[in-house]
Amino acid sequence: MHKLKIISVAIALVLMVILSIILLQPEKSVVENIPEVEYAKEPVPDFNQYQNVKDKKQAFFNYLRPAVQTQNDYIRSVRQLIQGFRAKEISGEQLTDKQSEELTWLMNEYRVDSDQNSEAIYAELLRKVDIIPMELVLVQTANESAWGTSRFATKGYNFFGLWCFKKGCGFVPKRRNDGAAHEVAKFDNLSSAMYSYMRNINRHPAYKDLRVIRQKHRNNQQDITAYSLAEGLTKYSERGEEYVEELRQMIRVNKELMSS
Repeated sequence: MHKLKIISVAIALVLMVILSIILLQPEKSVVENIPEVEYAKEPVPDFNQYQNVKDKKQAFFNYLRPAVQTQNDYIRSVRQLIQGFRAKEISGEQLTDKQSEELTWLMNEYRVDSDQNSEAIYAELLRKVDIIPMELVLVQTANESAWGTSRFATKGYNFFGLWCFKKGCGFVPKRRNDGAAHEVAKFDNLSSAMYSYMRNINRHPAYKDLRVIRQKHRNNQQDITAYSLAEGLTKYSERGEEYVEELRQMIRVNKELMSS
């Protein structure tokens, strides 16, 4: 009995030590806590199984819609955080150490030059950290992944045609030009892929026009629509304006399916 009591006390002490270690771990920053949909790591569905084109499209949109919504919700929460930081500094208050760390992380993540005054930094962050309309994401993913059937999508969650430049980071394209070193990026799950795609749109210099259009809509209190922002994607494809018109045509044709 005495021996059992000693064992019980020892177990209790071990549990207390473990709990204290957990509690002493630094709290993960809100901005670094990238959300995942529940099915993010599950295999990509076989969209070729659908004989009916409408059924195939609907299944594709249904699969991606929650992942798009989750990342846009995250972006909205980060925007609110940035606006809170900005308001705090305007009122003369200092950011906490944690808030300063979050702000620095966001500046690095979205490639915002720190050698600017505070107002310019916040203005650039708010221009870059903003939503991508659901319909625009859905038609782009459909266009870039052949409705979810490309090997890059099915084997690496890359529905976006995103490249990477480190050997072994993804798939070597079959038609890569001689001397080219890029690969088509491979991701561990759908949510990390979706986050990377949205971050790419929001920070890459090639899509500055899209961000300018979006900001003008916000300034004029207009809806941020897929149709209007598509104009800022001329550099996403070598086809330029033809690519933009194709996306807009897809928006028109599939509007009902994307909203159902």
